[in-house]
Amino acid sequence: MTVSPLRRVLTVLAVVTLAVTAAPAVAAAEPDPKALTWTVQPASPSGPDQRRWINASLDPGQVVTEHLAVRNFSRNAVAFSLKAADGYLTDKGRFNMLSSDRPSVDGGTWIDVQEKVTVGPDETRVVPFTITVPKGATPGDHPAGIAATVTSTGGTVNVESRVGFRVMVRVNGTAQAALSVRDVSATYTSSWNPFAGGTVRVRYTVENDGNVWVSGTSRVAVSDLPGRTDHDATSQVEELLPGGRRQIETRADGVWTLGRVRTTVSTSPTVLGDAQAGAEVRQASATVTTWAVPWAQLALLCLVAALLLGLRAVLRHRRRRLARLLARARQEGRQEAQDSVLVGGAPAGAEPDPGDASR
Repeated sequence: MTVSPLRRVLTVLAVVTLAVTAAPAVAAAEPDPKALTWTVQPASPSGPDQRRWINASLDPGQVVTEHLAVRNFSRNAVAFSLKAADGYLTDKGRFNMLSSDRPSVDGGTWIDVQEKVTVGPDETRVVPFTITVPKGATPGDHPAGIAATVTSTGGTVNVESRVGFRVMVRVNGTAQAALSVRDVSATYTSSWNPFAGGTVRVRYTVENDGNVWVSGTSRVAVSDLPGRTDHDATSQVEELLPGGRRQIETRADGVWTLGRVRTTVSTSPTVLGDAQAGAEVRQASATVTTWAVPWAQLALLCLVAALLLGLRAVLRHRRRRLARLLARARQEGRQEAQDSVLVGGAPAGAEPDPGDASR
Protein backbone atom coordinates (compact mmCIF):
# COMPACT_ATOMS: atom_id res chain seq x y z
CA MET A 1 0.00 0.00 0.00
CA THR A 2 1.38 3.45 -0.90
CA VAL A 3 1.29 6.63 1.13
CA SER A 4 0.97 10.22 -0.07
CA PRO A 5 4.41 11.92 -0.03
CA LEU A 6 2.80 15.14 1.17
CA ARG A 7 1.30 13.34 4.14
CA ARG A 8 4.68 11.94 5.07
CA VAL A 9 6.36 15.37 4.81
CA LEU A 10 3.73 16.95 7.03
CA THR A 11 3.59 14.25 9.65
CA VAL A 12 6.94 12.50 9.83
CA LEU A 13 10.09 13.52 11.65
CA ALA A 14 12.71 10.87 11.00
CA VAL A 15 15.89 10.74 13.02
CA VAL A 16 18.45 7.96 13.00
CA THR A 17 20.73 7.79 16.01
CA LEU A 18 23.66 5.49 16.65
CA ALA A 19 24.26 4.03 20.09
CA VAL A 20 27.92 3.04 20.10
CA THR A 21 29.27 0.38 22.45
CA ALA A 22 32.48 0.68 24.43
CA ALA A 23 34.53 -1.03 21.73
CA PRO A 24 37.24 1.30 20.32
CA ALA A 25 36.47 0.35 16.71
CA VAL A 26 32.93 -0.03 15.38
CA ALA A 27 31.85 -2.14 12.43
CA ALA A 28 29.03 -1.06 10.17
CA ALA A 29 25.64 -2.56 10.95
CA GLU A 30 24.18 -4.98 8.45
CA PRO A 31 20.95 -3.76 6.85
CA ASP A 32 17.72 -5.17 8.23
CA PRO A 33 16.31 -7.64 5.64
CA LYS A 34 12.78 -6.58 6.55
CA ALA A 35 12.43 -2.96 5.52
CA LEU A 36 10.10 -1.05 7.81
CA THR A 37 8.05 2.03 7.01
CA TRP A 38 5.84 3.79 9.55
CA THR A 39 4.43 7.16 10.50
CA VAL A 40 3.62 8.82 13.81
CA GLN A 41 1.35 11.83 14.10
CA PRO A 42 -0.99 13.61 16.53
CA ALA A 43 -4.42 12.05 16.79
CA SER A 44 -7.77 12.17 18.46
CA PRO A 45 -9.20 9.11 20.25
CA SER A 46 -10.80 8.04 16.96
CA GLY A 47 -7.71 8.30 14.75
CA PRO A 48 -5.15 10.62 13.13
CA ASP A 49 -6.12 14.28 12.78
CA GLN A 50 -4.77 17.11 10.63
CA ARG A 51 -2.25 18.52 13.12
CA ARG A 52 1.44 18.52 12.22
CA TRP A 53 2.42 18.77 15.88
CA ILE A 54 0.78 19.46 19.23
CA ASN A 55 0.53 22.94 20.73
CA ALA A 56 -0.55 22.92 24.36
CA SER A 57 -0.96 26.06 26.49
CA LEU A 58 -1.23 24.88 30.09
CA ASP A 59 -1.11 26.25 33.62
CA PRO A 60 1.46 25.06 36.17
CA GLY A 61 0.18 21.84 37.72
CA GLN A 62 -2.27 21.15 34.87
CA VAL A 63 -2.57 17.67 33.32
CA VAL A 64 -3.90 17.04 29.81
CA THR A 65 -4.41 13.84 27.81
CA GLU A 66 -3.44 13.73 24.14
CA HIS A 67 -3.22 10.94 21.57
CA LEU A 68 -0.80 9.76 18.91
CA ALA A 69 -1.32 7.39 15.99
CA VAL A 70 1.28 4.87 14.84
CA ARG A 71 0.74 3.35 11.40
CA ASN A 72 2.74 0.36 10.21
CA PHE A 73 3.10 0.05 6.41
CA SER A 74 5.19 -3.12 6.46
CA ARG A 75 3.98 -6.67 5.90
CA ASN A 76 4.75 -7.86 9.42
CA ALA A 77 3.69 -6.84 12.89
CA VAL A 78 6.21 -4.55 14.58
CA ALA A 79 6.77 -3.77 18.26
CA PHE A 80 7.59 -0.06 18.54
CA SER A 81 9.13 1.64 21.55
CA LEU A 82 7.47 4.92 22.42
CA LYS A 83 9.79 7.60 23.83
CA ALA A 84 9.59 11.28 24.69
CA ALA A 85 12.54 13.68 24.98
CA ASP A 86 13.40 17.37 25.09
CA GLY A 87 13.22 19.11 21.73
CA TYR A 88 15.61 21.53 20.04
CA LEU A 89 16.35 23.11 16.65
CA THR A 90 19.41 22.08 14.65
CA ASP A 91 21.80 24.57 13.06
CA LYS A 92 19.77 24.27 9.86
CA GLY A 93 16.55 25.14 11.71
CA ARG A 94 15.05 21.63 11.77
CA PHE A 95 13.30 20.32 14.86
CA ASN A 96 14.88 17.35 16.58
CA MET A 97 14.71 15.60 19.93
CA LEU A 98 17.50 14.42 22.20
CA SER A 99 18.93 11.00 21.47
CA SER A 100 18.39 8.16 23.90
CA ASP A 101 21.85 8.53 25.44
CA ARG A 102 21.16 12.14 26.49
CA PRO A 103 18.85 12.67 29.48
CA SER A 104 15.95 15.10 29.20
CA VAL A 105 15.55 17.80 31.85
CA ASP A 106 12.60 19.87 30.64
CA GLY A 107 9.45 19.31 28.57
CA GLY A 108 10.42 15.78 27.60
CA THR A 109 10.13 14.69 31.23
CA TRP A 110 6.56 15.99 31.41
CA ILE A 111 5.23 13.45 28.88
CA ASP A 112 4.08 10.04 30.10
CA VAL A 113 3.43 7.43 27.40
CA GLN A 114 3.37 3.62 27.43
CA GLU A 115 6.76 2.09 26.65
CA LYS A 116 5.76 -0.20 23.76
CA VAL A 117 3.00 -0.74 21.23
CA THR A 118 2.66 -3.58 18.73
CA VAL A 119 1.13 -2.61 15.40
CA GLY A 120 0.07 -5.20 12.84
CA PRO A 121 0.80 -5.02 9.11
CA ASP A 122 -0.93 -2.08 7.45
CA GLU A 123 -2.55 -1.22 10.77
CA THR A 124 -2.94 2.03 12.74
CA ARG A 125 -2.93 2.09 16.53
CA VAL A 126 -4.00 5.12 18.60
CA VAL A 127 -2.11 5.52 21.89
CA PRO A 128 -2.99 8.02 24.63
CA PHE A 129 -0.34 9.95 26.53
CA THR A 130 -0.44 12.63 29.20
CA ILE A 131 1.33 15.94 29.64
CA THR A 132 1.80 16.94 33.28
CA VAL A 133 3.14 20.45 33.91
CA PRO A 134 5.01 20.73 37.23
CA LYS A 135 3.56 23.21 39.69
CA GLY A 136 6.77 25.21 39.74
CA ALA A 137 7.20 25.33 35.97
CA THR A 138 8.42 28.66 34.62
CA PRO A 139 6.26 30.53 32.09
CA GLY A 140 7.13 30.14 28.44
CA ASP A 141 7.78 27.39 25.94
CA HIS A 142 9.16 23.97 26.87
CA PRO A 143 9.62 22.05 23.59
CA ALA A 144 9.61 18.26 23.46
CA GLY A 145 9.22 15.45 20.98
CA ILE A 146 7.60 12.03 21.03
CA ALA A 147 8.53 9.19 18.68
CA ALA A 148 8.05 5.54 17.86
CA THR A 149 11.42 3.80 17.60
CA VAL A 150 12.77 0.54 16.27
CA THR A 151 16.21 -0.74 17.27
CA SER A 152 18.13 -3.18 15.08
CA THR A 153 21.45 -4.81 15.86
CA GLY A 154 24.28 -5.34 13.42
CA GLY A 155 27.79 -6.30 14.50
CA THR A 156 28.73 -4.16 17.49
CA VAL A 157 26.40 -1.26 16.69
CA ASN A 158 22.78 -0.71 17.65
CA VAL A 159 20.88 1.40 15.16
CA GLU A 160 17.88 3.26 16.55
CA SER A 161 15.41 4.60 13.99
CA ARG A 162 12.87 7.16 15.18
CA VAL A 163 9.81 8.73 13.59
CA GLY A 164 7.84 11.28 15.55
CA PHE A 165 6.56 14.83 15.94
CA ARG A 166 7.09 17.84 18.17
CA VAL A 167 5.09 18.71 21.27
CA MET A 168 5.18 22.43 22.05
CA VAL A 169 4.15 23.00 25.65
CA ARG A 170 3.65 26.64 26.65
CA VAL A 171 3.26 27.32 30.36
CA ASN A 172 0.88 30.22 30.87
CA GLY A 173 2.31 33.34 32.45
CA THR A 174 4.26 36.36 31.27
CA ALA A 175 5.54 35.68 27.76
CA GLN A 176 8.82 37.43 26.96
CA ALA A 177 9.98 37.68 23.37
CA ALA A 178 13.54 38.94 22.96
CA LEU A 179 16.29 38.55 20.38
CA SER A 180 19.66 39.76 21.60
CA VAL A 181 22.54 40.65 19.27
CA ARG A 182 26.01 39.31 20.06
CA ASP A 183 29.48 39.08 18.51
CA VAL A 184 28.97 41.78 15.87
CA SER A 185 31.85 42.18 13.42
CA ALA A 186 32.06 44.34 10.29
CA THR A 187 34.70 44.48 7.56
CA TYR A 188 34.98 47.11 4.84
CA THR A 189 36.16 46.31 1.31
CA SER A 190 36.75 49.23 -1.02
CA SER A 191 35.67 49.11 -4.64
CA TRP A 192 38.24 49.13 -7.45
CA ASN A 193 36.12 51.84 -9.04
CA PRO A 194 36.94 55.17 -7.34
CA PHE A 195 33.52 56.48 -8.31
CA ALA A 196 31.67 53.67 -6.48
CA GLY A 197 31.32 53.05 -2.75
CA GLY A 198 32.72 50.01 -1.00
CA THR A 199 31.06 47.02 0.66
CA VAL A 200 30.55 46.39 4.38
CA ARG A 201 30.16 42.72 5.34
CA VAL A 202 28.53 42.17 8.71
CA ARG A 203 28.46 38.99 10.79
CA TYR A 204 26.56 38.64 14.05
CA THR A 205 24.77 36.16 16.29
CA VAL A 206 21.10 36.41 17.25
CA GLU A 207 20.06 34.63 20.46
CA ASN A 208 16.59 34.01 21.87
CA ASP A 209 16.87 35.55 25.34
CA GLY A 210 13.13 35.31 25.99
CA ASN A 211 11.03 32.42 27.19
CA VAL A 212 8.90 31.76 24.09
CA TRP A 213 9.35 30.43 20.58
CA VAL A 214 10.01 33.35 18.21
CA SER A 215 11.08 34.41 14.75
CA GLY A 216 11.68 38.00 13.67
CA THR A 217 13.76 40.37 11.59
CA SER A 218 17.18 41.92 11.99
CA ARG A 219 18.20 45.25 10.44
CA VAL A 220 21.72 46.39 9.69
CA ALA A 221 22.25 50.16 9.32
CA VAL A 222 25.62 51.46 8.12
CA SER A 223 26.65 55.08 8.68
CA ASP A 224 29.33 56.26 6.29
CA LEU A 225 29.83 60.00 5.86
CA PRO A 226 29.15 62.08 8.99
CA GLY A 227 25.44 62.35 9.69
CA ARG A 228 24.42 60.04 6.85
CA THR A 229 22.85 56.64 7.51
CA ASP A 230 21.11 55.27 4.46
CA HIS A 231 22.52 51.79 3.92
CA ASP A 232 20.04 49.26 5.31
CA ALA A 233 20.03 45.48 5.00
CA THR A 234 17.15 43.47 6.49
CA SER A 235 17.39 39.73 7.21
CA GLN A 236 14.72 37.27 8.29
CA VAL A 237 15.43 35.50 11.58
CA GLU A 238 14.12 31.94 11.37
CA GLU A 239 12.38 30.31 14.32
CA LEU A 240 14.37 30.09 17.52
CA LEU A 241 13.43 28.25 20.69
CA PRO A 242 14.32 29.77 24.07
CA GLY A 243 18.09 29.74 24.47
CA GLY A 244 18.66 29.04 20.77
CA ARG A 245 21.00 31.08 18.62
CA ARG A 246 21.80 31.52 14.96
CA GLN A 247 24.61 33.27 13.10
CA ILE A 248 23.66 35.69 10.32
CA GLU A 249 25.79 37.29 7.61
CA THR A 250 24.74 40.19 5.39
CA ARG A 251 26.27 43.04 3.37
CA ALA A 252 25.68 46.69 2.51
CA ASP A 253 26.94 48.02 -0.82
CA GLY A 254 27.73 51.53 -2.00
CA VAL A 255 29.24 52.71 1.28
CA TRP A 256 31.42 55.84 1.13
CA THR A 257 33.79 56.35 3.99
CA LEU A 258 36.23 58.94 5.26
CA GLY A 259 37.90 56.41 7.54
CA ARG A 260 35.21 55.46 10.08
CA VAL A 261 32.23 53.19 9.42
CA ARG A 262 29.58 52.77 12.12
CA THR A 263 27.41 49.64 11.88
CA THR A 264 24.29 49.10 14.02
CA VAL A 265 22.37 45.80 14.18
CA SER A 266 18.85 45.85 15.62
CA THR A 267 16.30 43.05 16.06
CA SER A 268 12.51 42.85 16.28
CA PRO A 269 11.06 39.51 17.51
CA THR A 270 7.69 37.95 16.64
CA VAL A 271 5.98 35.44 18.95
CA LEU A 272 5.18 32.09 17.31
CA GLY A 273 2.75 29.38 18.35
CA ASP A 274 -0.23 30.32 20.46
CA ALA A 275 0.57 34.01 20.86
CA GLN A 276 -0.46 35.38 24.21
CA ALA A 277 -2.06 38.80 24.58
CA GLY A 278 0.15 41.22 26.42
CA ALA A 279 3.40 39.43 25.62
CA GLU A 280 6.47 41.50 26.39
CA VAL A 281 8.33 42.14 23.13
CA ARG A 282 11.81 43.56 23.62
CA GLN A 283 13.91 44.94 20.80
CA ALA A 284 17.69 44.98 21.00
CA SER A 285 20.61 46.54 19.16
CA ALA A 286 24.39 46.53 19.10
CA THR A 287 26.89 48.86 17.39
CA VAL A 288 30.44 48.35 16.15
CA THR A 289 32.83 50.90 14.62
CA THR A 290 35.19 49.94 11.81
CA TRP A 291 38.10 52.02 10.56
CA ALA A 292 38.45 51.69 6.81
CA VAL A 293 40.85 53.04 4.18
CA PRO A 294 39.21 54.03 0.85
CA TRP A 295 42.17 52.99 -1.29
CA ALA A 296 40.56 53.62 -4.67
CA GLN A 297 39.50 57.12 -3.69
CA LEU A 298 42.90 57.84 -2.15
CA ALA A 299 44.61 56.67 -5.33
CA LEU A 300 42.36 58.93 -7.37
CA LEU A 301 43.06 61.82 -5.00
CA CYS A 302 46.80 61.24 -5.29
CA LEU A 303 46.52 61.13 -9.07
CA VAL A 304 44.54 64.37 -9.17
CA ALA A 305 47.03 66.00 -6.76
CA ALA A 306 49.94 64.86 -8.94
CA LEU A 307 48.23 66.25 -12.04
CA LEU A 308 47.58 69.57 -10.31
CA LEU A 309 51.16 69.80 -9.08
CA GLY A 310 52.44 68.95 -12.54
CA LEU A 311 50.18 71.55 -14.15
CA ARG A 312 51.30 74.12 -11.59
CA ALA A 313 54.93 73.33 -12.34
CA VAL A 314 54.35 73.69 -16.09
CA LEU A 315 52.56 77.01 -15.65
CA ARG A 316 55.30 78.30 -13.35
CA HIS A 317 57.96 77.27 -15.84
CA ARG A 318 56.10 79.05 -18.65
CA ARG A 319 55.71 82.22 -16.59
CA ARG A 320 59.39 82.24 -15.75
CA ARG A 321 60.32 81.67 -19.38
CA LEU A 322 58.01 84.48 -20.48
CA ALA A 323 59.49 86.75 -17.84
CA ARG A 324 63.02 85.95 -19.08
CA LEU A 325 61.98 86.61 -22.66
CA LEU A 326 60.42 89.96 -21.70
CA ALA A 327 63.47 90.93 -19.66
CA ARG A 328 65.73 90.02 -22.57
CA ALA A 329 63.59 92.01 -24.99
CA ARG A 330 63.73 95.07 -22.75
CA GLN A 331 67.49 94.72 -22.38
CA GLU A 332 67.94 94.38 -26.12
CA GLY A 333 65.75 97.47 -26.66
CA ARG A 334 67.84 99.56 -24.29
CA GLN A 335 71.03 98.35 -25.89
CA GLU A 336 69.81 99.23 -29.36
CA ALA A 337 68.89 102.75 -28.17
CA GLN A 338 72.37 103.33 -26.74
CA ASP A 339 74.02 102.05 -29.91
CA SER A 340 72.00 104.45 -32.09
CA VAL A 341 73.14 107.50 -30.04
CA LEU A 342 76.80 106.60 -30.32
CA VAL A 343 76.66 106.04 -34.08
CA GLY A 344 74.41 108.88 -35.28
CA GLY A 345 75.74 111.98 -33.24
CA ALA A 346 73.62 114.23 -31.16
CA PRO A 347 70.12 113.45 -31.00
CA ALA A 348 67.76 115.41 -33.27
CA GLY A 349 66.68 118.89 -32.00
CA ALA A 350 69.84 119.53 -29.96
CA GLU A 351 71.37 123.13 -29.87
CA PRO A 352 74.56 123.65 -32.04
CA ASP A 353 77.85 124.36 -30.27
CA PRO A 354 78.72 128.20 -30.39
CA GLY A 355 82.40 127.45 -30.91
CA ASP A 356 81.70 125.89 -34.19
CA ALA A 357 79.99 129.07 -35.54
CA SER A 358 83.02 131.34 -34.73
CA ARG A 359 85.29 129.19 -36.81
